[in-house]
Amino acid sequence: VIAASGTLAQIIPPSLVLIVLADQLGRSVGDMYKGALVPGLVLTGLYLGYVFLVSLVRPQWVPALPKEARTLGQGVPSLIVALIACAGIGYGAHVWLAPTHGANADILGAAFAVAVIYAVALLDRALGLGVLSRLAGQVIMVLIPPLALIFLVLGTIFLGVATPTEGGAMGAVGALVLAASKRRLSLSVVQQALIATTRLASFVMFILVGARVFSLTFYGVNGHVWVEHLLTGLPGGQMGFLIIVSIMVFLLAFFLDFFELAFIIVPLLAPAAEQLGIDLIWFGVILGVNMQTSFMHPPFGFALFYLRSVAPRGAYKDKVTGQQVAGVSTGQIYWGSVPFVVIQVIMIAVVIAFPGMVMHYKGKVIDPSTIQITVPTLQTLGGAGGGAAGGSLGGLPTLGAPKLGAPDLGGASGGASGGLPTLGAPKLGAPVVNP
Repeated sequence: VIAASGTLAQIIPPSLVLIVLADQLGRSVGDMYKGALVPGLVLTGLYLGYVFLVSLVRPQWVPALPKEARTLGQGVPSLIVALIACAGIGYGAHVWLAPTHGANADILGAAFAVAVIYAVALLDRALGLGVLSRLAGQVIMVLIPPLALIFLVLGTIFLGVATPTEGGAMGAVGALVLAASKRRLSLSVVQQALIATTRLASFVMFILVGARVFSLTFYGVNGHVWVEHLLTGLPGGQMGFLIIVSIMVFLLAFFLDFFELAFIIVPLLAPAAEQLGIDLIWFGVILGVNMQTSFMHPPFGFALFYLRSVAPRGAYKDKVTGQQVAGVSTGQIYWGSVPFVVIQVIMIAVVIAFPGMVMHYKGKVIDPSTIQITVPTLQTLGGAGGGAAGGSLGGLPTLGAPKLGAPDLGGASGGASGGLPTLGAPKLGAPVVNP
């Protein structure tokens, strides 16, 4: 469960996977984040549903905490009240801010509600007011700082305050401030973070260089044209293309890391998807959910390797109960990942079947066929035939129909020209020569 939950970071913003996919597909990172948010939350709900189902069917697989370890169980009502109050404050702030901030009122209202609840928890702890239970206070104090860190990245991007690069920088600064506030920031910690970041950046850069060499060679022999013709000629149109590509990426993820798939495979798939009329944000989210399975695939899933490094191999004594607990084998880790891989495959099918989960990032779609253009006519301007003064234009005389016929070249003065003498016909004859 822990390893599978860790892979949610690949599909829930802010995600490095989504940033790389947006770059390779030539789309906005903000749009990719918006499109992936709902599928990520739905996948989280599927994980929760699976764990709940297992707890009902096989309770021995998920044993409850012993009674001596349940020290915070009495504070659940207070926590529920705090959550309801937070939701109410957020809704009120949204209603108040909606007329002036429009679509950004949701984000600002949620941020305001979380800030108020956190301030109440701080005052309750500092002054000993006893407003919140121990459980509610601990949950709020532990949960909200990471949420604030996420807001620094996602909130600033969605509000248009910062670009994705600037949002990442703000997140890094926020992480340093958070570590310093908890007195966990030291020179050794900063050094370890810099070393890990440098290694990851070097790793990605070398993959990018190799992928570029492969792409230049492949494009040089017109390989991309062959691939595009092959993929666009698949039966089933868009659905056939998405199903075949999903199966192919799923199988490749057994042996290739996400970066190899993103830098080598995605550039070959994107032109064919665009030619078939597939929205590339939707396509990118499908690939993101699919590539997430690469972290849980036996035998090369990174999440499985991380779990293997921390799970005890031999028997150990539990510190709470004092009982002897058997170790965890590699085979058990592999078999335990299978249900979560199946859930991820189901999620791929759900995203393909219901593109509206992703396409909401576009906002309200207007059908051009429903647009009506009304052009004012002479009738609406006051009539077509010399109507009386004071017509539909607020007292101005209406326009009459023009009089057709031979022009009046010798009419009396004061005619239609408003009082000026009209021009007569020219007099023809021999020119007068003055000596």
